[in-house]
Amino acid sequence: MDRVSGVCRFGGVVSAVRTRTGRSRRRLGAQSQIAEDMPEPPRRGLGAVLILACIIVYHNCLYCGFVFDDISAIKENRDLRPQTPISNIFLNDFWGTPIHKEQSHKSYRPLTVLTFRWNYAVHGLQPAGYHLVNLLLHALVSLLYYRVCAMFLPEFASFVAAILFAVHPIHTEAVTGVVGRAEMLSSLFFLGALLCYARAANRRRYTDWRYVAACTACVGIAMLCKEQGITVTGVCVVYELFVAQKRRNSGGGSRWSWLEAWGKGSGWGCACGEAARRVATVCCATLALLAARLHVMGAQLPVFTRFDNPAGAAPPPARHLTFAYLPALNAWLLALPEALCCDWTMGTVALLRSWRDPRNLATLALATTLIAAAIHALRTRSSALSMGLALLVLPFLPASNLFFPVGFVVAERVLYMPSMGWCLLVAHGWRLLAKRRAKLAAAALIFLFLAFSAKTYVRNWDWKTEYSIFASGLKVNRNNAKLYNNVGHALEAEGKYAEALEFFNTAVSVQPDDVGAHINVGRTYNHLGRYQEAEDAYVKAKSLLPKAKPGESYQARIAPNHLNVFLNLANLISKNATRLEEADMLYRQAISMRADYTQAYINRGDILIKLNRTKEAQEVYERALLYDSGNPDIYYNLGVVLLEQGKASQALAYLDKALELEPEHEQALLNSAILLQELGAADLRHIARQRLLKLLDKDATNERVHFNLGMVCMDEGEAECAERWFRAAVHLKPDFRSALFNLALLLADTRRPLEAAPFLKQLVRHHPDHVKALVLLGDIYINSVKDLDAAESCYRRILELEPDNVQALHNLCVVAVERGKLAVAEECLIRASALAPHEHYIQRHLAVVKARRAAATSTVPPTPTATTEVKARWNYIPQQPPDPHEIDPS
Repeated sequence: MDRVSGVCRFGGVVSAVRTRTGRSRRRLGAQSQIAEDMPEPPRRGLGAVLILACIIVYHNCLYCGFVFDDISAIKENRDLRPQTPISNIFLNDFWGTPIHKEQSHKSYRPLTVLTFRWNYAVHGLQPAGYHLVNLLLHALVSLLYYRVCAMFLPEFASFVAAILFAVHPIHTEAVTGVVGRAEMLSSLFFLGALLCYARAANRRRYTDWRYVAACTACVGIAMLCKEQGITVTGVCVVYELFVAQKRRNSGGGSRWSWLEAWGKGSGWGCACGEAARRVATVCCATLALLAARLHVMGAQLPVFTRFDNPAGAAPPPARHLTFAYLPALNAWLLALPEALCCDWTMGTVALLRSWRDPRNLATLALATTLIAAAIHALRTRSSALSMGLALLVLPFLPASNLFFPVGFVVAERVLYMPSMGWCLLVAHGWRLLAKRRAKLAAAALIFLFLAFSAKTYVRNWDWKTEYSIFASGLKVNRNNAKLYNNVGHALEAEGKYAEALEFFNTAVSVQPDDVGAHINVGRTYNHLGRYQEAEDAYVKAKSLLPKAKPGESYQARIAPNHLNVFLNLANLISKNATRLEEADMLYRQAISMRADYTQAYINRGDILIKLNRTKEAQEVYERALLYDSGNPDIYYNLGVVLLEQGKASQALAYLDKALELEPEHEQALLNSAILLQELGAADLRHIARQRLLKLLDKDATNERVHFNLGMVCMDEGEAECAERWFRAAVHLKPDFRSALFNLALLLADTRRPLEAAPFLKQLVRHHPDHVKALVLLGDIYINSVKDLDAAESCYRRILELEPDNVQALHNLCVVAVERGKLAVAEECLIRASALAPHEHYIQRHLAVVKARRAAATSTVPPTPTATTEVKARWNYIPQQPPDPHEIDPS
């Protein structure tokens, strides 16, 4: 009976010995083959060179910001915030949308989001920290990849593969774009799974099941970082069949004997049976992981529009020919990464509509090359070639569109894993060339390394800002309307509306049926104050929306962001108070198209408040909570509605709920603080002060925060504190009505009327109709400055605005008294008394004036009444802060 035994190093067999009846002999022919295939352990020095290369080539990524998909995944993703329950990471997709929702992309990557959350906990939204983690991950993946390559290639050839991987320009999107972390984390555990499997398979008749378990765990973790990670199982199977088993049978026999022996029942077959158990275990575990993944996704594929992936919506044969061509295009990007672009959707890749399209030759060439390489790998029993093909093809399959449509045409970051196979194949070819033409091989390697490094370094700068990344895309592709739109968005964010409009109009000309481009045109016209043109653009966009068909779900055929046309159009026409009902109809139409379109509910509620239909607005917001119970804006708006209804305590409860969901919600912080202050309790004022100070930390230039801190100090009797905050508010906004008036009032009450006068003059200059300021200023002119003409001017201005203003009329009478015009004063006070017969001070002052007139014509000494002083009346109560939903009119 034949027995096979062997001793393996990590990733390779040292020797194979065949024993018969206790006698052994080595097969010399096998030794040379084994020595050739046996890897050398990688050296630490070369590993350090790899890390240094990564740092040198990618260090400039630390100066880049959040761009493109980073905005949705990082800046706008509430799952990163510490106040959000960490369990939400496992219930939502990569972008923070609940995975069960129809608009979810179904990209379930909770472990990647968890690392983003850790980043946020350390340094908030400072992008440098996120980029640093990405750079370190790429260096770690490069080291691990070097270790994997050493299982199939000699030391320096492994280093060649790893250094090309480390500096390959196709990786800039994965490394410099923060969301590309999913690729690197998944690749890290992808390689870890392969190494664990190789360790488990390195003994002939014995399996170390600890490493099989570790391999299975790595597969699961890789899948939870990004879906592509699950393909490592296929790579492990290829390793078992074409590497591990081949090395065990490397001693003689036909070139196919190692494969033909699979499943035989004795000797060699025993080893194969052990291999079958390993493969079966890993495959069954992978199927269980896949079933769990499908369960989380709800067995429902994500919905994409024809703009995301035009071939997915094209009829045959264009659909199949285009999908078949895309792998060839990706292969070209790996081989010649010169024309890189951040977005390949829409019209970037023209559809292949017939068999006569010359691009079909590229499809045929790639298929022929892969088949020929696979056959050559089988014939030559080359581990490097077999594993290179496996690493190139298998990780690419989920993104290939061949099995199911994905939400993009080409995405450079998904080539991060397949590039491992490409680099391994290039290093294998370089090794063969070096045996024959060493100088040529060295020159080619140096050129490739320098060219890749320079391209990567320069490409990193493209990711610095939104404008730079999309403008760089336009240099490569002029047929993608999305790029023009995104350049326009970047300019719009900088307030360059005229320039943005040019790009939006170009997007419309490139893709006339792009709803989003027309919406962008309308919004920019709105910014420029060209309202009729804005309305025309919105109406055009609305006409391009797909029409409802009987028996077909509408919401599955329309992108949620396209429904923004209803919101934008309604917001535009609601500026005209006579068209509020028309705006309400548009919101109702949007809700009828997508019942879960919560933003339409929020905006409709605002319109209903303006229409004084607060009860109906409350019902609309409560209905929105059925679809999005974690939206803080809905709770905030419910608080505003209840405040309108005079239910302050209930309003505060909803504002607090909004802050529970999003502690940084600025409007809820401000308005809840105002409400707490108005409730009057000392402990509540303390909470109000805390919330206002928190807002101040976020934005020290918000004048309303300074003003309301001043009001809190006023309520607590801290005059100096209040004065400081009021002065700060006035400094930030010189025409701030409330701050100017309350500061002047505070100064007047603390007997500093001459300091108050300049602020009152400033207030009246900006707001000539501020009656209370005019009253107080007139009082200062009479009693402190003794400028009767200025005082009279103030009071007459008030009577122009409010002819029945008793206080102004009375004070005008006082001016007449001060001038000694008692007859005029008496007539004036009689008019004031007629307007306010129950005001005793007017009656008293009228009696004083009459007594003085009588004393002036009599020789009798004046009575005490006649000598009573008549003063300007100032009985104004300090102004309260504005309502939570009120915006200062100035």
